[in-house]
Amino acid sequence: MDNPQPEHIIPEIPTPADEEPKGSPLRGIIIETLQTIVLAVLLFIVINTLTARIRVDGFSMEPTFHHNNYVIVNRLAYRLGDIDRGDVIVFPFPNNQEEDYIKRVIGLPGDRIEISDGQVFVNGEMIEEPYIKAPPMADLAELVVPPETVYVMGDNRNDSSDSRRWGPLSVDDIIGKAVFVYWPTSSFGVVTHYDLSVSGP
Repeated sequence: MDNPQPEHIIPEIPTPADEEPKGSPLRGIIIETLQTIVLAVLLFIVINTLTARIRVDGFSMEPTFHHNNYVIVNRLAYRLGDIDRGDVIVFPFPNNQEEDYIKRVIGLPGDRIEISDGQVFVNGEMIEEPYIKAPPMADLAELVVPPETVYVMGDNRNDSSDSRRWGPLSVDDIIGKAVFVYWPTSSFGVVTHYDLSVSGP
């Protein structure tokens, strides 16, 4: 018996759902590149909103910072918390807003500040300052820090332009709190903020 002839088979026509999309490789590259750029811009905006980066210019904060150290500044520190004595802060120089200065907070509003015989006194109490390069040579008659200001000094007391020269600093002018040295690598590390707790004014 002869084998029966197979019935005529009609080839299946693929439906649109079965077809694999064929996109241009160039189009995919362009989309990925745009996504990367958008993400980078968003990260840049967020980082610059939360932090600032400054270069230390000069020797007024030695030995804590050295000339050409690069420092990361927390812009939100004093929006979320209080200023403390011993904090290292960054602010525009009052006599030239184009320059950023970095100094240490010594006195808060209402504090009585005095320098005598190489020692700094806050509210009548001598404060311990392990961070200074040398004791201040010049005395300072007692003064009271005005409201809404802080009294700042450089750690290199005898080579620093600070509140002793141009007066207390408005808290509104503070850019933020120095938190990290990232360059050069030999200085890499977290900024130490000493506790200068004393009794109130």
